[in-house]
Amino acid sequence: LAVETVDTGMKDGMVMILKQLVDVLKKSGMEEIAAEGQDFDPNFHHAVQTVKSDQYSSGQIAKVLQKGYMLNTKVIRPTMVIVAE
Repeated sequence: LAVETVDTGMKDGMVMILKQLVDVLKKSGMEEIAAEGQDFDPNFHHAVQTVKSDQYSSGQIAKVLQKGYMLNTKVIRPTMVIVAE
């Protein structure tokens, strides 16, 4: 029982720290790059694969593999995506 209590407390503490970190980064100008369903833009997205899709038209992003981020309008990591053929 003592281990479960410690694990719950540790988890809650880590969630609080993560929330504080995300808040600080957002206040500093960091934002996630929108991707899924958007038109592919090589300035913001890194395509690693193409796939046939009934849901998305050609050139639209079908799936996000890794989120991308911008800091004060500058891309610090492009979004890694799969693009519809």
